[in-house]
Amino acid sequence: MSIETKVPTGDDLLAEINRLRKERNAVILAHYYQTPDIQDIADFVGDSLELSRKAAETDADVILFCGVKFMADTAKILSPDKIVVLPDMDAGCSLEDSCPPEKFKAFREAHPDHIALTYINCSTEVKALSDVIVTSSSAETILSQIPPEQKIIFGPDRHLGGWLSRKFNREMLLWPGVCIVHEAFSETELLKLKEQHPGAPVAAHPECPPAIIDHADYVGSTSGILKFAKEFPGDTLIVATEPHIMHQMEKALPEKTFIGAPGGDGNCNCNICPYMALNTMEKMYTALRDLEPRIEIEEDIRLKAKKSLDRMLEMASGTVGMGDLGKVPFKGD
Repeated sequence: MSIETKVPTGDDLLAEINRLRKERNAVILAHYYQTPDIQDIADFVGDSLELSRKAAETDADVILFCGVKFMADTAKILSPDKIVVLPDMDAGCSLEDSCPPEKFKAFREAHPDHIALTYINCSTEVKALSDVIVTSSSAETILSQIPPEQKIIFGPDRHLGGWLSRKFNREMLLWPGVCIVHEAFSETELLKLKEQHPGAPVAAHPECPPAIIDHADYVGSTSGILKFAKEFPGDTLIVATEPHIMHQMEKALPEKTFIGAPGGDGNCNCNICPYMALNTMEKMYTALRDLEPRIEIEEDIRLKAKKSLDRMLEMASGTVGMGDLGKVPFKGD
């Protein structure tokens, strides 16, 4: 009998996930880019680091991370004593794939006078090779604390790095990675959409190319875009990031209209993250049932990666679901 025939469906599937959640003492995390059914069953929905920190604060024995692998890895880095499972181990990330650890190591060695600010969308091994990890919400706070004479490598997202470089007038060596989701947005189609909805602001993630950022009224992280959606005075918002984030907007703000920025074909279907889409309710069930596929990280690599994450939290903890703690001097080795 195949695995598929053993997996319940419909209301039975929901009931079984909830039964296993209690039986395993599990916490279910869902990133904003997951499908609405996964978001709705999760204990916490949010950004990747915010989710990992919340899970670490719980007494759960098991973390079911509905996101992509680098996110589940981050949860394991922060919660080494918890079992961390991912519904589909093939749920990767184009940014992580663009930055192989051995090539990043060689790049660092070729520029020994540079420190590495590295976007959290990377492997554990690359985090271990970095000085400070940044998120899209913490990057500005951290960059503002680094002395202007300090040379910087920024990777793996060249669009986020380029946006920071332009905003701070700060030269940085940029790793040439991109997010395939945000790369897919079309400036031509966005301008057509703006003509159809005059006055509607555009909220964009900084992983978008400059041609999209240039037309944005707000640029920020997924949680920042959600905050902007709640605060902007109008009734229609164009959203330039993975479209599943609009589920949370529509739940919180049913009186407003949210429109996904279009891709090159004139719609936003091409902007759905194919990696996030690998996770399904059925795979969530089997992951909880079997406690597989499981995230495992060698302890020495975990500790090195945690060091770069801890530096971020020291310098910008106020950007991760808390009040701003102010500037913390950068401490190099």
